[in-house]
Amino acid sequence: MSKKVVVAFSGGLDTSYCVKYLAAQGMEVYSAIVNTGGFSDAELDDIAARAARLGVVKHVTLDETRNYYEECIKYLVFGNVLKNNTYPLSVSAERVFQATAIARYAKELGADYVAHGSTGAGNDQVRFDAAFRVLIPDIPVLTPIRDQRLSREEEIAFLQQQGVEGDWTKALYSINKGLWGTTIGGRETLTSDQYLPESAFPSQLTKHTPEEVKLHFRRGELVGVNDHQMKNPVQAIQALAELAQPFAIGRDIHVGDTIIGIKGRVGFEAAAPLIIIKAHHALEKHTLTKAQLAVKDQVSTVYGTMLHEGQFLDPAMRNIEALLESSQKSVSGIATVYLAPYRFHVVGIHSPHDMMSAKFGKYGEMNNAWSGDDVKGFAKIVSNQSMIYNAVNE
Repeated sequence: MSKKVVVAFSGGLDTSYCVKYLAAQGMEVYSAIVNTGGFSDAELDDIAARAARLGVVKHVTLDETRNYYEECIKYLVFGNVLKNNTYPLSVSAERVFQATAIARYAKELGADYVAHGSTGAGNDQVRFDAAFRVLIPDIPVLTPIRDQRLSREEEIAFLQQQGVEGDWTKALYSINKGLWGTTIGGRETLTSDQYLPESAFPSQLTKHTPEEVKLHFRRGELVGVNDHQMKNPVQAIQALAELAQPFAIGRDIHVGDTIIGIKGRVGFEAAAPLIIIKAHHALEKHTLTKAQLAVKDQVSTVYGTMLHEGQFLDPAMRNIEALLESSQKSVSGIATVYLAPYRFHVVGIHSPHDMMSAKFGKYGEMNNAWSGDDVKGFAKIVSNQSMIYNAVNE
């Protein structure tokens, strides 16, 4: 009896090779693509047609966009998470949810194996393998591209031998699009000193007249854009992206440490994620205490690092999420953001929880809740230990 294998399928060269190679080994091949907000209906239909032409037993589309937001993206917003103060973890975050959906489908199908097309040189191999090991430890993982150390030319030659025709011309730039941003890789990102050309970014500059946008937050989540209250935060993110991407906002190159220990560069455009994080952080600075902000900064860095390194399923992540969620009770209000070509800034916020209240005083001008004598006494106490140290060691 043939063994069943589920291939995490994108329709590209690597996963197409996996389908035909595993079928040639006598396996029943099932393909599944996981949508995390980066595919249109037409693109998904095209990928399904490619899978059918490759001869899979069955192809499915697994939509994880809402789960991706509810179980991960909202915590990236709560934590204002930017890897190395730059990158909103666009790909790092979605890979876990793609792996989770594939694992779930493999169990439902009663599959004997799962397979992915990762090479041996990147982060994704670890992210997929680690998630599968936790979720489906009894189902072996097959990785033909990594195990056979295949070149692109060798993959193409095999597919042609199998009668698979197609345009396998390598694109100048690899694009990975999801709800939380788009990454771009190419010749320039393999260097340390070159920047991506304008043409490499999927969203081109088409808006030139600056405008302001009002972002409505409720308990830390984006729920409305301008005068429109959305059904859910996913729609709000998508609506903001439509407004901001034509300004060519949110472009940068991230330089970081890969899980396997080498340095890597990747370009990205993430207009909505960067605007949301900066606006949310501005609202937090008005509505949270100094200690809350300090604690959040520490745990958010841990959260982002563990997510990036494929450790999303560690229980410590659930502990951090509980803390982040509890910190958002007063983070409600409106942030106004100025949008212009290639740039944006937060204008200001309005919130019923704003702690910058004239009732208690105005910074640098007047005090209403304490006296000058109170400050004199406080200054003496707070400087006591430094005074003693300097007196003893003078």
